[in-house]
Amino acid sequence: MKKSNEYIEVVRSSSKGLSSISKESCDAITAVLARHFTNVGVALINTVSDLEALVGRRPDLVFLGVKFIPADPALGLADPNKIWLSDVFDEHEIAYTGSSQTAHKLERNKDLAKQRVRDVDLKTAAFCVIGQNQVLANNDVLLDFPLFVKPTNRGGGQGIDSGSVVHSFEQLQTKVQAIAAGLRSDVLIEEYLPGREFSVAILKDNHMDGYLAMPIELIAPADKNGSRLLSSQVKSSNTEQVVEVTDVALRSEVTTLALDVFYALGARDYGRIDIRLDAAGIPHFLEANLIPSLISGYGSFPKACVLNVGLEYESMIMRIAELGLAHNIDDSAAISEPLSLAGPALHSIEYV
Repeated sequence: MKKSNEYIEVVRSSSKGLSSISKESCDAITAVLARHFTNVGVALINTVSDLEALVGRRPDLVFLGVKFIPADPALGLADPNKIWLSDVFDEHEIAYTGSSQTAHKLERNKDLAKQRVRDVDLKTAAFCVIGQNQVLANNDVLLDFPLFVKPTNRGGGQGIDSGSVVHSFEQLQTKVQAIAAGLRSDVLIEEYLPGREFSVAILKDNHMDGYLAMPIELIAPADKNGSRLLSSQVKSSNTEQVVEVTDVALRSEVTTLALDVFYALGARDYGRIDIRLDAAGIPHFLEANLIPSLISGYGSFPKACVLNVGLEYESMIMRIAELGLAHNIDDSAAISEPLSLAGPALHSIEYV
């Protein structure tokens, strides 16, 4: 097989909390790309000088695995002056995979993503935010119990455990304090959605003017309280059950919401939208991940690609790379009409 001549750098960070892809994921992505391109490297981006060096090398494509770095390394994730890599690459006209800064900033801050979704009249559970240093009082939370509690800015199920569903103010205080102290994060409190949970992988179709929306149902093992939560332990151990969504009406509702959220966040090319049903069976947006885990057989995105359309790991990685390289030619992020996999064939969905 003849390799393409493009120069590609896969970007990750060795700094805790900055990298959106693990070393295992980075190695797997790099191995796939090296089979198809003549020059593939890995760039560890921890500091501004690391980023400047990468820009100086002028790769044809950055396979993005880091959203931002702090301007002041001593502040780490708490630095309010973040340097968003996609902004830098846009400024220097370097193509990269996935979404731009606007979408990444919304995705990174779960409360901002939920507010954006509410602003365009899409469904998400009622919520509020408690600051990391805020002393919680009874009148701070005007929501109905039970409530679900998680950090505003962590992925991978961090901060989610059997204490995340709370039924009293005392339980709420305990969980809020644990997140603020343990993760040094603001806390998102939302009304608990007791229904089934879904993850929708969204991937631009490079042969048509639209997107594939590929839903799967995720069933976590029941915890000691009987709740089925995708906690950090469940995600890291890969013990959730993955089920195909065969109900046509439900599939349509879930994929339509996911696509609408994807557009509302300003996302492009690929990403994952998580959804949960309320007590009446109505889908609600949970959160987004625009650099989802890309390890074969692990994580919702690769599993959804295989289960829905038989898109295996190597083809999936190459599709994402090709979409990124296309921005060198025509950086047209907006799509006029998305596509949803509501069954065996693609069906057009009007986006309003």
